[in-house]
Amino acid sequence: MPTVPQHTQFGTLGAVCRLGLATRGNTHLSPDDVHHAVERGVNYLNWCARTDGMSQAIRDMSDAQRRDVFVAAQFMARTADSAKRELDEMLAELGTEYIDVLTYYYVEHEDQWRQIIGRGGAADMLENARSTGQVRAIGMTTHQRPLAATVAQSGRLDMLMVRYNAAHRGAEDEVFPVTEPRGMPVVAFTITRWGALAKPTPVDPPAFNPPPTPQWYRFALQHPAVTVAIMAPNDREQLNENLTILDDWRTLTDKELETLAAHGQRVREHAGRFP
Repeated sequence: MPTVPQHTQFGTLGAVCRLGLATRGNTHLSPDDVHHAVERGVNYLNWCARTDGMSQAIRDMSDAQRRDVFVAAQFMARTADSAKRELDEMLAELGTEYIDVLTYYYVEHEDQWRQIIGRGGAADMLENARSTGQVRAIGMTTHQRPLAATVAQSGRLDMLMVRYNAAHRGAEDEVFPVTEPRGMPVVAFTITRWGALAKPTPVDPPAFNPPPTPQWYRFALQHPAVTVAIMAPNDREQLNENLTILDDWRTLTDKELETLAAHGQRVREHAGRFP
């Protein structure tokens, strides 16, 4: 079985640690927590675009520290005018002259994408910002796999951010076959299925103990099409649990993969509705 790399190329931006860190707006990471993760080797920071510990940590970085991390942010604007305002506000909040990755956030319907790329849409402004260096890469965040695959082929994006975990594996058939031949980076989110994968189901085998959280990140990172798997811990305790992956970076055995996949299927069937 091929060895799973800890670092890989993120498009043309450079080498990235494949375990990334995100904030959700309802987590409680302090600036020190974010700096702690960066010191441990995490260099992909996915900011939720609200004032929080991550934005303060980025704002406090020296120029050299800032060059060593990829700052990604969720971008809500759909029109060029609102995109200009939102980007200016982000740059001011982060105290930086550029953002490495902006993703059109939660584009869930084709008409939203058409608005973004249509006359007066946000794409006009962001693509100009990319040409001037204010934005280094443009992506899209979505749960809709067919839409992700279609947009990936449009030539308008540099990366995709999609849901991928052991309970939701549709990207293996619908997204990765499109992104892999293009060398398009994919950032995977909802790796633990909001914690459900580390919990039992009513139909688990006798004496079965669900694998701990780090194993679910390993499952996602096992797939070569996943460039970065982002964690969104609530606090330092959860962060440190996830960071143990960096101390014990390894390839899962066939047996481990089988166990994880089987529990993922049980979670999909029994953990409640999840679109």
